[in-house]
Amino acid sequence: MNREPNAQLIALMDEAKVSNKGLAKRMKDAAEQRGVNLGTTHVSIQRWRDGAGIQPRTAAIMADVLSAKLNRRITPGDLGFFDQSEPAAPQPVGYPHTVPDVLSMLDGLAEERAETPSSSPLIIPEADLSSAVLSWIVARPDGLQTDRPASQRVGMRDVKAIRAAADMFMQLDFKFGGGHGHKALRHYFRHEVLPLLGASYSERVGTAMFGAASEISQLLGWTAYDSGNHRLAHRYLTSTLRLSQVIDDRMFGARILGNLSHQANYLGNHAQAIQLARAAVEGAKGRASPRAMANYSAMEARAYANAGDPNSAGQAMNDAERHFERADTGEDPEWLGYFDSAELMGELCHCFRDLKMRRESIEAAQRAVDETDPKYARTLGFCQMVLAQSQLINGELEAAVQTASLAVDGGDTLQSSRFQRYVTDFQKEVSIHTANPSVAAFNDQVRDALARLDDE
Repeated sequence: MNREPNAQLIALMDEAKVSNKGLAKRMKDAAEQRGVNLGTTHVSIQRWRDGAGIQPRTAAIMADVLSAKLNRRITPGDLGFFDQSEPAAPQPVGYPHTVPDVLSMLDGLAEERAETPSSSPLIIPEADLSSAVLSWIVARPDGLQTDRPASQRVGMRDVKAIRAAADMFMQLDFKFGGGHGHKALRHYFRHEVLPLLGASYSERVGTAMFGAASEISQLLGWTAYDSGNHRLAHRYLTSTLRLSQVIDDRMFGARILGNLSHQANYLGNHAQAIQLARAAVEGAKGRASPRAMANYSAMEARAYANAGDPNSAGQAMNDAERHFERADTGEDPEWLGYFDSAELMGELCHCFRDLKMRRESIEAAQRAVDETDPKYARTLGFCQMVLAQSQLINGELEAAVQTASLAVDGGDTLQSSRFQRYVTDFQKEVSIHTANPSVAAFNDQVRDALARLDDE
């Protein structure tokens, strides 16, 4: 599971008589003096001692700190890392190769704020995407290092606590969207969850612990996506895909591929969306419940529909409905509980809308609106906006504006950058009718609702 321990770093820390916590504090203090916000903790130090990779800037700060402690110049090369006198090997930005790599990457991601998205578009090279997909499909599970000597023993009570936290934050996300709670969740993930993955546990507990950690990591990726920080979301989701590989959780891994497909579809990367969705379907065959397979097929249908391929989209929609007919015959994990008939209709109405199938789009969207539990406020808002767009495609302008007005009236959903895009897309579609009083009133409503967000 682990790389070889970093003997050079361990030896220099022993010589300097500095503990993991002591070195982490010295590094944070040194970084602060340089105006750098460094999130290094004792957990980070232990991972580097275990052989995980490190960012060049962080390695330079560590070398400076130990240089001052030992009264001689220490380089990153002396610490067992790359020597900065030579060009550093590029750090992987896609699929982490080892367990220490993925844990180190997640630790670093949990330092980043979702509310400060990059202004540059997310561009994922085809080679990186194909490498990640192929690695997930063909790689063997890492397996767990159980009952190892450690200062902390983890039990199922710890796992239950993490799952309860995941459920609480997921409900906040469903209701408020927009990354609500992301800051608290990433702090919890970094300081309470990740350290437990390096503790001592049995096979049963360790498997459950990695599964629970994957759920938190997935939610961090999803909330970053909903905040509009697509680069951070992609990195979280790719890391979570790798985390699922540790315990060979193919059903959850396929869910992550479906999420990545959803994001690629949203960003207009049709070929990547199709590839990711197809990988989810094929990679989970024989390993996932019918309900889960319905979810993956629905993602495939959305990718094909958005790409303008009605035949492939139709086949995938049929597959999704066929799997869902058997949904109650399989054993589903708790995280899949949200995927009911209303959720399936919500996915399919997007497909019909994108394919400009007017009657089917209205029927599916209306059914999704009628069946969606109001506690899923953001999902309900999306379905209402799709219904409004479907009514507009069908020439029902007044009905479309009225439906969109109901969606915006929910208020909380506007905190989601994705929902805001649904609204602005609709505004563009009705812009040729700006003289219409209903359209003008709707534009005023949207403007007022967005202004209230700054005050609430």
